[in-house]
Amino acid sequence: MRAHPVSWQVWTASSLLAVMPLCFAVSNRLKVVPMALLFVAGIVLLATRPETRRVYRLAWPVAAACALRLVYDFGNFLGHRLDWPAIDLPAQTLLFLAIAAVFSLPLKRNVIDVGISLTALLLGAAAIQQRYAQGVDRPFGLNGGDWAAVEFAMFLLIMVLLSTLQALRPTTPRRLRWLHIAAVVVGLYGAVLTQSRGPLLAFAPVYLGLVAWYCAHSRHWRRALVLFAVTVVGMLAVTATLHREMVDRLVSVPAEVTSYGDGAADAASGAIGERLEMWRVAWQAFREHPLAGIGLDQFGVYAREQVAAGKASASIAGYVHPHSEYLESMVAGGVPALLVLLLLFAVPLVFFGRRLGHPQEPVAADAAAGLIVVGMYVLCAFSDNVLYRAMPQSLYLFLVLGLAVSIGRQLHHTPPR
Repeated sequence: MRAHPVSWQVWTASSLLAVMPLCFAVSNRLKVVPMALLFVAGIVLLATRPETRRVYRLAWPVAAACALRLVYDFGNFLGHRLDWPAIDLPAQTLLFLAIAAVFSLPLKRNVIDVGISLTALLLGAAAIQQRYAQGVDRPFGLNGGDWAAVEFAMFLLIMVLLSTLQALRPTTPRRLRWLHIAAVVVGLYGAVLTQSRGPLLAFAPVYLGLVAWYCAHSRHWRRALVLFAVTVVGMLAVTATLHREMVDRLVSVPAEVTSYGDGAADAASGAIGERLEMWRVAWQAFREHPLAGIGLDQFGVYAREQVAAGKASASIAGYVHPHSEYLESMVAGGVPALLVLLLLFAVPLVFFGRRLGHPQEPVAADAAAGLIVVGMYVLCAFSDNVLYRAMPQSLYLFLVLGLAVSIGRQLHHTPPR
């Protein structure tokens, strides 16, 4: 590829990047086409374009954190002599380490932003259609079954937050601003329909932080406060009136926690009781193997052994992950794996946080977008597994690595002061 790519190359790369979030959210095998094209493009850029390599080096801390997790997972795979499927998902990190190089090009960012908002609109509409046309109690999107409602909600809420950011930015064209606002409304409504407590509770502080940052950074208080008020009032109205299920699920939390603590016969029934039981079993597995863990994706095997021995509730026999990414890492690889996971979150948080107050608005906006993504994953990881399937892991690696390289490109082209 040329040192200065021509227009069609930039438009093609931007369009392929724009459809990537949707590719992660669907099960159609055609999605491998844009991924493969971007992977090849990234490899070619890194091999032939010195500027890409210079830009990529500016984002090295984030890339190194992702690569470290891949290396550790591969070591875990070899150390525990696991079957090949156990390393399949971690190995996909290589795909996104290469794709991130495409963000070193002078992309059409409006095209990518429109792709994100269209994804939010489509997924939000899919949730509405599943709820009202198909009668699905908890919509799960276009990839996975009814058990995928939680990760679908997190995925959709990240799209909503990114659309909110574009709706707030003063540089967004008016015709596109209304598209981003529509994406926020439809996407948020679809997320509420999933009744997923963890992602919706995580969304609240991240959304509040985004609005606060925008007000402090841009001094455009009115636009931010109006959007904030409309969003909060709309969510409360929908949750409290049209969909009492969400309220009922929130109200039931104290009773389920108390029931589990009292050791009732059905203590481990219900979402909360089952989670608490899984967390207890996961903590037990960690205490037994604090340094090496029991291996990638082995929690389900361990839990079933505990159930068979009468040491755990039969209600968790069907689960393969403990519904906490932090506990998952502790079970799989002990303390070292937990440290690797914390670095996977902490390094991007520091990288983006340092650029949040940058005087150039595009740099600060990319930093805010990066913090949005990492913040949602950090919070949701307490009560759910957020990296155990291709859909949520792909979104994290794609956005975090891509935004880091995008910031690197802008800093590379910033004239010294």
